[in-house]
Amino acid sequence: MEKIDDTGIMGDASLGNDSATEGEIEAARPKEQVETDELDWDNSPHNPFNWPAWKKALQVVMLSSAGLLATVALLPLTLYVLALGFGPVIGGPLSETIGRYPIYAASIPLGALFTMGAGFVHNIGGLGFLRFMAGLCWAPVLAVAPGTLSETFTPKNRGPVSAVFILMPFLGPGLGPVIGSFVVNRKGWRWTQWTLVFFSILAMIITAFSHETFHPVIKRRLMKKKGMKVDPPPPMAARLKMFALVAVVRPIRMLLLEPITGFICLYVSAEFGTLFSFFAAVPYTFGRVYQFSIEESGLVFLSIVIGCFLGLITVILCDVFLYRKQAPKYPPHQIPPEHRLYPSMIGSIGLPIGLFWFAWTARPGVSWASPAASMIIFAWGNLCVFVSTMQYITDTYHGSVVASAASANSLARYGFAGVFPLFTIQMYEKLGIDWASSLLAFVALALLPVPWVLFKYGPTIRAKSSYETVKFN
Repeated sequence: MEKIDDTGIMGDASLGNDSATEGEIEAARPKEQVETDELDWDNSPHNPFNWPAWKKALQVVMLSSAGLLATVALLPLTLYVLALGFGPVIGGPLSETIGRYPIYAASIPLGALFTMGAGFVHNIGGLGFLRFMAGLCWAPVLAVAPGTLSETFTPKNRGPVSAVFILMPFLGPGLGPVIGSFVVNRKGWRWTQWTLVFFSILAMIITAFSHETFHPVIKRRLMKKKGMKVDPPPPMAARLKMFALVAVVRPIRMLLLEPITGFICLYVSAEFGTLFSFFAAVPYTFGRVYQFSIEESGLVFLSIVIGCFLGLITVILCDVFLYRKQAPKYPPHQIPPEHRLYPSMIGSIGLPIGLFWFAWTARPGVSWASPAASMIIFAWGNLCVFVSTMQYITDTYHGSVVASAASANSLARYGFAGVFPLFTIQMYEKLGIDWASSLLAFVALALLPVPWVLFKYGPTIRAKSSYETVKFN
């Protein structure tokens, strides 16, 4: 039997095992303190929603620098990228116990230490281990940052800011090879690691000036300062059970059994894997066809940077001129999540176009500028799809289910991204540049209907979900 609360949340009285444990999850979370006139949280200057613009902007700069740092690393790619997938498993639940700021303050310097060690190692096994540990340390930053943004900016103003942050991990695959190709060619591979250490030092300096944003933690501090009664933290056993369910068990169930999460994760992961396959495909293609050097091949990745910025502009324009235009048609904060999908519907068309374009123009007799331009189209579509589908998931689910959906997306996305470069060269050698790239284009073409189907049938699919989803009349 459906039940709808005043926030527009639709639940089901018999949602299965996950729903049966939802009460235990909430019991394991730090409790929101009872509001009092003395605390006056809504008007408090300590509430991140009420921070001045410069203070909010500092949070975005800190998150963006850390996000760029966590994705610009090059070697060894697979282990590092796979480690990034564990970010929600580690950072998400932990940040809801101790707060967001300690995650940033600990993760960035720890990752820098492992990266520094990687610069001195003399065997491939040690290098792989240290890069994996660096990725594991930096991964929580990517998982916790969306929570920080949601606690600092109201839903009305959150879209463009979220898009700017999400842009940063996508700039990594574009800027990383550009920087890395010049560093490796002129200084040696060890300097790729030490360059990251320099970036991490900058991120640590910015982090030192940022602030805690997790509302329950701030409220507990204020209440202690005022001498008010503070609820004790939940038992450790309950918290560990919550961690396992929210970050591991439920994400796997949602990947396999929840249509919305499953298809979005499949689509985003396939295209994210294709993006990372360019690490191998671009040097292979431009080196063989156009005899590009390492540095020249690295510069080709600037096409991805350009495409990502164009994607960011598209997302912001869709938010301003399409999503916000829906506000007068619905009650406050009740715009159906399907209206978040405009950028992904547009971008989904660019993905196969860019890949087919790359496949059949990367050949002698055709200027190198043509396949390079095709990468702009692909990167543009990729960013549009990723940003809008993540916003759709965030607006669709409720409570701890949002964290589980984000964890599922991260595990699948970085799993694909870590594996794709391993077979890219073999695929290009067996099939040729044209048909290998076309195979990736056919995958993008097959998945193109996903955002369109969700836009049209989203309310029906949400109504049949096994998890709490929003529902508006």
